[in-house]
Amino acid sequence: MPTAAADLLTYCEDLGRRARAASRLLATAPGARKNHWLTASAAALAKRADEVLQANARDVAGAEENGLSAAQVDRLRLTPARLAVAADGLREVAALADPVGRVLDSNVRPNGLHVHKVGVPLGVIFFIYESRPNVTVDAAGLCVKAGDAILLRGGKEALHSNTALQRILQDTLRESDLPADAVQLVATTDRAAVGHLLRLNQYIDLAIPRGGEGLIRRVAEEARMPVLKHFAGNCHVYVDRSADLDMAERILVNAKCQRPGVCNAAESLLVHQDIAKPFLPRAAAALRAKGVELRACPEARRFIPDAKPATEEDYAAEYLDLIISINVVRDLEEAIEHISRYGSGHTEAIVATDWNAIRRFTAAVDSSAVMVNASTRFNDGYEFGLGAEIGISTDKIHARGPCGLQELTSYKYIVYGDGQVRG
Repeated sequence: MPTAAADLLTYCEDLGRRARAASRLLATAPGARKNHWLTASAAALAKRADEVLQANARDVAGAEENGLSAAQVDRLRLTPARLAVAADGLREVAALADPVGRVLDSNVRPNGLHVHKVGVPLGVIFFIYESRPNVTVDAAGLCVKAGDAILLRGGKEALHSNTALQRILQDTLRESDLPADAVQLVATTDRAAVGHLLRLNQYIDLAIPRGGEGLIRRVAEEARMPVLKHFAGNCHVYVDRSADLDMAERILVNAKCQRPGVCNAAESLLVHQDIAKPFLPRAAAALRAKGVELRACPEARRFIPDAKPATEEDYAAEYLDLIISINVVRDLEEAIEHISRYGSGHTEAIVATDWNAIRRFTAAVDSSAVMVNASTRFNDGYEFGLGAEIGISTDKIHARGPCGLQELTSYKYIVYGDGQVRG
């Protein structure tokens, strides 16, 4: 590993050069060869599970000694079952259609030119993520299938696990006659390496940070290449006056409580004033039964008087915890305005039977995903049928929502003529 600043820069530049060279080879690799690598890697994860689990045990032991929380240790820990899920994910990606070379659109011009819009790889992806080492497998599988080389920068707490996983992925790349440098691990824990790599736009085409808001903001501020990102997930559930209240309660509890620490968990509840009286007491009871702390507006506290007063900060908060803000709105338009003011563009949900309200909400709410009569927790690449995802984007250019194979490619125009010249 590099021991000085100059050595670190040289190390990072070497990673970038090798990734760029690998990406050129990968861009023209046959789909069958990439699929062979995916299935071979899945088999190798099972065959070499002990190797990975021993490395992971070292990481877990270090995390516990360093005082990481139980939740953080759980995200870090690999088990045979979690490795099996990762292997299944690779097989699912292999079963997806190859996005490289697909014709997205075509037309024939009056002068006889045949114009085709064709999917192509992005090139080199710099993926910065925290904790969960199984993400290493997911990200590598998606990128290679999309024809992209990937530089993996996992958290220092997972270094041994990620090293073992990368070793397996590179071994199977060689066996599949694909460039091993298509999957590289940034093996230094020096945080300055991230800064160096974010400046290497001559080698890296896209940076993807996946972790806390602080990490994502740092990457967005320092990167000289495009960044695929979302900063926060302040997701709302709006219960319309036309809602089936049993359905609304079920969706709300799932959206808030099924996994409260993830970006697509609900953080805010909006309730139409016409159904506040029958709905809020039952919703509050259901949430309290799951240990949720309630922070409500004055109108909502008429029906749930023991809730804490909500503040402006509460309405804008991504709690990632068993806490929810509650606001009673006069009508659908006020709900849309509240989401526009406080939302983060991640995931919003409406519970309603009135199709006029549903159409207005889905058209007016500006978010990467809008759920109708379904939990916000479904904004996920696997749940959307993408096979897997490398992250969720709240940006609007190139990719939005769960980002899978299609979002890891771009396109170019290929034009066929028979001697045409422009007059």
